[in-house]
Amino acid sequence: MERLAPPLERVVVELQKLPGVGRKTAQRLAFHLLRVPPAEVTALAEAIGTLREGIRECSVCFNLADGELCPVCADATRDRSLLCIVEEPANIAALERTSAFRGLYHVLGGVLSPLKDVGPDNLRVRELLERVRKDSFREVVLATSPTVEGEATAVYLARLLKPLGASTTRLAVGLPAGSELEFTDDLTLRRALEARHEY
Repeated sequence: MERLAPPLERVVVELQKLPGVGRKTAQRLAFHLLRVPPAEVTALAEAIGTLREGIRECSVCFNLADGELCPVCADATRDRSLLCIVEEPANIAALERTSAFRGLYHVLGGVLSPLKDVGPDNLRVRELLERVRKDSFREVVLATSPTVEGEATAVYLARLLKPLGASTTRLAVGLPAGSELEFTDDLTLRRALEARHEY
């Protein structure tokens, strides 16, 4: 068994608690922290230490913010007639990386999951409906994950949104770039066939 000095082992154990970080990666990060100037380690520790104090929910969309509004809601250049519904703030970060969507967002705070006792009252559905009634959205994009729970949530929301007048769309689902057909699951292949278009 590998033996590390107790302070180093403590850092490795804590780093392993991060998603996607195994023991080897945690050790590599810990050893890296020992090599960089102390000021960099201190800056990282301070940033982590104050993270929870400096972050709050946007009062409009429930994205992460450091003030009343998140950067998206505060941006006057965004298309305020488009609304994209996502599960979590991390989904906004992913969509923003594409630079393909210039509208606003609404964070549900999860998806419907009866097995985990998550119903509509546990999500920000009421706030969503109030927002859609109040604002003039020409399109509402359902961007929940293509999981069973994500699909159920999208169907549920579509039913609630339809009478409110805005066009309701769903993110397309299909084959990921670089994938091979023989290793693609049946549901993804079926959806890709159903959503095929002229080339």
